[in-house]
Amino acid sequence: MPQQTLVGTRIRERRIMSEMRQAELARQVGISGSYLNLIEHNRRRIGGKLLVDIAQALDVEPSLLSEGAEAALLSTLREASAEANKAEPEMKRADEFAGRFPGWASLIAEQHQRLRSLEHTAATLTDRLTHDPHLATSVHEMLTTVTAIRSTAGILVDTKEIEPEWRNRFHRNLNEDSQRLAEGAEQLVSYLDDAGDAGAGMTLPLEEVEAMLNAHGFRFDALGQADAAELRAFVDCQEFLTTSDARDMALTVLRQLRADARMLPIEQIRPHLEDGTVDPAAIGTACGVPLSVVLRRLAAVSDELLPMPLGLVMCDGAGTLMLRKPVEGFAIPRFSGACPKWPLFQALSRPMQPLRQTVTVTGRDARRFDCYAITEPVGAIQVNVAPLYHSYMLIVPRDESGVSEAEVGSTCRVCSMEVCDGRREPSLLAVGV
Repeated sequence: MPQQTLVGTRIRERRIMSEMRQAELARQVGISGSYLNLIEHNRRRIGGKLLVDIAQALDVEPSLLSEGAEAALLSTLREASAEANKAEPEMKRADEFAGRFPGWASLIAEQHQRLRSLEHTAATLTDRLTHDPHLATSVHEMLTTVTAIRSTAGILVDTKEIEPEWRNRFHRNLNEDSQRLAEGAEQLVSYLDDAGDAGAGMTLPLEEVEAMLNAHGFRFDALGQADAAELRAFVDCQEFLTTSDARDMALTVLRQLRADARMLPIEQIRPHLEDGTVDPAAIGTACGVPLSVVLRRLAAVSDELLPMPLGLVMCDGAGTLMLRKPVEGFAIPRFSGACPKWPLFQALSRPMQPLRQTVTVTGRDARRFDCYAITEPVGAIQVNVAPLYHSYMLIVPRDESGVSEAEVGSTCRVCSMEVCDGRREPSLLAVGV
């Protein structure tokens, strides 16, 4: 049932909720009971002053009667229906359900969003527990200390006669190892507690740099004319950067973004995005700049020039992710290895060859994206010196109606694809893997 024909249904439901008889409502707005009955059964259209009078009598906003549930609520209900496994809800009557039972509709939408949030949290924590180098090192140190304590205690228990000097030495070792274990446990608990807060517990320099970049929206055009001292001063005052390693890494990234902004100012990009389409190769040709610069700049200015933000991911020649600008629907793992099917990694085998591929990301949403990738050497090419490479991939959301050339995931551990030649480890989500 079209949404605009449900005004009568909403009026009837609101009247019943207000415990008002049909005749009483008709009398208050100055119409006959039979005419109100036709309206409530969607047999007569209503608008203008009569709709306002009925809304006032029911003590609600007219928009709640004319528009019903918001588009976001209906969209969430459709998502929940699409993700249902065994249940087959009547999607054609979603508007009617939301109009008649707005409270239940909001509850279902809220539970669906909470479920998605919990799934995302579980995937993130699994990724961290499995691949976080800091966590792995901490656990390894604790296990090593526990083993040392157990070994020393075993010697003291099993050896009946020990010279006082050695006994005192063993006791001192037990005391020192116990203190180290307690400190390690305290640091680990603090780290895990902080990891649950957004922007907190970032012990890795890359995490701190990404937090700073996200806080500024990857836009640092104001630093285009900054000299080395001004750039260093800017980095030193960033609250996200708590270590010298993070500040050095941020300085390197900012130098690159500053150089990109100088080579390709936003004024040169704007005319190429006026129609909403994204064609990095055409922009690079028209502006005479390398494609990697175009990809980085488009990711940086997309929040301002396009209706949807664009994502960016960068890796080195070993496939290690070095820079991430996530985009909704295309999850980029923080610690574990990413999906080997990404064009980002395909470009590594074809340096300087631009790639474009439309992909579908596995999962409940199954969203489609256009991915543009290029691999370029780092620094100048030298004779008899093997070059090092960095690969870049721009992630452009596209309509669901688009044709997909490949199906990709985020990382094997949380990929729902049951059969994949590139799988490195079992998935927590895929049935039968």
